[in-house]
This record gives sequence, structure tokens and C-alpha cells, in this order.
Amino acid sequence: MVFNSVTFFLFLVFTFLVYLKASKSSVKSGNIILLSASYVFYGWWDWRFLFLIFISSITDYIIGLKLSETDSVKKRKGLLAISLIVNLGMLFVFKYFNFFVDTFIDLFGITENRSNLIRIILPVGISFYTFQTLSYTIDIYRRQLQPTKSLVTFLTFVSFFPQLVAGPIERASRLIPQFEKRFEFNYNQARSGLKLILWGLFKKVVIADQAAQIVNAVYQAPETFNGPALIIATILFGFQIYCDFSGYSDIAIGTARLFGIELMTNFRTPYFAVSIRDFWHRWHISLSTGFRDYVYIPLGGNRKDGFRKHLNILVTFTLSGLWHGANITFVIWGFLHGFLYVFESIIQPGNKTGKKLTRFMGLISTYLFVNFCWIFFRAENWNQAKSIVYSIFGLQEAGLNTIKSLLINSGTLTEPGRMLIFVFPFFVLTEVLISNKDLPSTIEKIPRAVRWSFYYIILIVILFFGVLNSAPQFIYFQF
Repeated sequence: MVFNSVTFFLFLVFTFLVYLKASKSSVKSGNIILLSASYVFYGWWDWRFLFLIFISSITDYIIGLKLSETDSVKKRKGLLAISLIVNLGMLFVFKYFNFFVDTFIDLFGITENRSNLIRIILPVGISFYTFQTLSYTIDIYRRQLQPTKSLVTFLTFVSFFPQLVAGPIERASRLIPQFEKRFEFNYNQARSGLKLILWGLFKKVVIADQAAQIVNAVYQAPETFNGPALIIATILFGFQIYCDFSGYSDIAIGTARLFGIELMTNFRTPYFAVSIRDFWHRWHISLSTGFRDYVYIPLGGNRKDGFRKHLNILVTFTLSGLWHGANITFVIWGFLHGFLYVFESIIQPGNKTGKKLTRFMGLISTYLFVNFCWIFFRAENWNQAKSIVYSIFGLQEAGLNTIKSLLINSGTLTEPGRMLIFVFPFFVLTEVLISNKDLPSTIEKIPRAVRWSFYYIILIVILFFGVLNSAPQFIYFQF
């Protein structure tokens, strides 16, 4: 079930109405409805994988209680080890098994018929809920959190359907207390949530899915295109993945607000970043802060100086790349971001990012670097990524006629063409206006007539320019 479908709309309305009634009885009744709806939402994709999220949840619920009952350092480390083995073990088997088998075969030159190998299906959202439930156990181990005694509350925390499969990745200290409070419908909160849902749908079905038609056409056969066409497709992919993922986050945050739950902000106009450090303060914030707290700091973080500190940064970013996908291209993508992050920390020590270069030059250079790295994120494999890079830096003139045909057909603008010419400038202008701000609060400050015109324009654009028939899956579902 995807957010950009009629099925989800009907599911959301039904769930909200039932939750509204059940929550009047008790907090537990409301949470049972949310938990049931979350399992239906996840099981809609493939009910067989519900057992994975249930095993992960039960394991960390029990271990959390056990950790709070003992002061023995040995026992506490043993309990944490069990949580790590169970969760990371399932993640490895279902997400990375195929990758490591293929890597082993390639490394040792084994001439094995790969069609005979076992191929394991990747459960949707496994990286997200594994990260979330592990953070709960680790926080209890660090004595930064007390475990919840309610199994229903904990299961709801792990599986809450708006953010289950693609985040934001929430901390238990922030989310569990919200599930323990009695729901009181708040009109202003619900209204701001609906605004975010509308804006998120606009970004997904109008910008991301229209741009995808050009991006997919180029990246499915990059060898038939040359430099300029590949540059255009890569830049469009940058907007596709941003609008796809931030659109999902907006819908998730907006949907949660209908149920009285506040999720963390996951994006803050990242393409206005003036450095890589600044970019990662704006892009997928829940993941970047998670890797900071659970990988970078345990490695030594800023407590180490010189080479060790820079190595910690590189390791953290490289692991974040591997977290995104079982492919060497994701590892390279993470490493490149880590490398530039280290480079910036050397030439701009401390928190003086952007001081030695003008903000404009920092913005341009950061934007170009981020888009260059998107090549490795989008390419199917290393050979394809390498070929694309070679073609781009060759900057040959051929290859643009094919991409032009995706924008103009028989003298008439195609749907992607209309999006780029008429809709895309509207999107960019809105991003400028809400830079570093929350969309609902920004909209509330403008006159009522203009505000409602904005809503109607978005709705009309979604209906006329949106990709509504096929309901394409969100990109980050595969991670």
C-alpha cells in the first residue's frame, strides 16, 4: 500500500474514524487500533514478512525490560549483544546476503551459474524499523531511557504506519510518550497535517514521478546517451529523489498529525546547503543524527583528534551508504560524501563552515558535488556508474535529441515537458519561500485569499499533471 493511491486514502479515512472512536474509551484501545492498522498497512505488501517486524519488536521489548532489571555490566552487554545479533542478523540475511555472495564470487573469480543461487526478497522498510527498534535498546543500555511496560505501546512505536517503511526514524524517548497520552483531536494540528499531505503528494506525483520518466529512460540505457543528456537526467534525478523522499516524509508527518502524533522534521530544503556539513544537517535528518549518535560517537567521535577523527567520519558515511543499499555504488556514494566532509573539516576547522568561501560559491559547489554523487546512487552497478561519469566529462554534443523527444512530441509538450516548464518553477519558488521553515506555519502568514489559491493550485496541478494511474512506489521503499 502506497501513500499515492486511492487504497491508502480509503484506509486512512477508515482508520482515523475507528481510532477517533476507540481512543475515547482508553489510550490502550486507541493504540490497538493503530497497531492493527499498521500491521494491515505493512502486510498489504506481503503479509509473510510481518513475522520479521514482530520478532524484532518482541526481542527488543523483552531485552529492554531485562536491561532495566539488572546492574550487572556483563549481563547488560550480553543482552545488548543478543539484540544486535537478532536485528542485524535478520537485516544481513534479507538485505545483504545476495550482495556478499555476489561479491565473494566476483572476488575469487568463481564461475558459478548465478541463476542457481538462492535469491532472498528484500522486505520493504526493514532498514528503517530495524534502526528504530535497535535505538530503543541502545538508549536503555546507555541508561538514557526507561523501557515501557506496555507491549501494545512498544509494538505501536515500532510499526506506526505513517513512518514505518521510510521514516522519519524516530527515537523512543520522543515517540513513546505520545502514544501514552490520551488522544484529543486538535483542529489546527489536523489542518496543518492535511496541508503537509497535499504538499507531499504534489512533490511525489507531479515533480518526482514526472521527472522519473526522463530519468528512467536515460538511466535504463545510458550507453545510448552522451554527456549533456546524462547531466540533465542526473540533475533531474536529484530533484526526483528529493521530492520523492521528502514528499513521503511530508505525507508521513501530516498523517501522523491527524492522530495527534508529532514526527520530527526530516528535510530542510537541502539543496540550499552551503557545504556538505550543512547538507547533512538538512537531508534525511533522522538518519544522519542516528548515525551520529549510534555509530560516529561510539567510534570516538570528536573526542579523537587528527587522523582518527577523520577516519571515524569516513567509516560513518561509508556505513550509511551501505545502509542505503547492498551495492558497491551505495558504498562509493557514502564514501564520497564522507571524503568531502573530512576535506571541509580540514580546511574549515570547527563550525566555521562556509566562512572562507562565499555562501553563493558554497551553495553552487555543494549542489554540483551532491548531484555528481547521485550518479552512483542511481546507477545499477559500478560499470554503469563509471560509464556515465566518463560520458559526462567527455561532454559530447550527441544524445540530446533523444532526451528532447521525451519533452516534446510532434511539436507538443509531453507531460514531463509541461512539468519542467510550467510546474517546476512554481515548486522551486515555494522551496525558496519555505527555506528553513515549516510549510504550514509559513502558509498561515499569507492572506487568506492567497492561501486558498495556493491550495487549489496544488490540487489542480496534482489532478492534471500528477502521475496517478500507476501509483509508482516511493524510492526509499527499497532501502
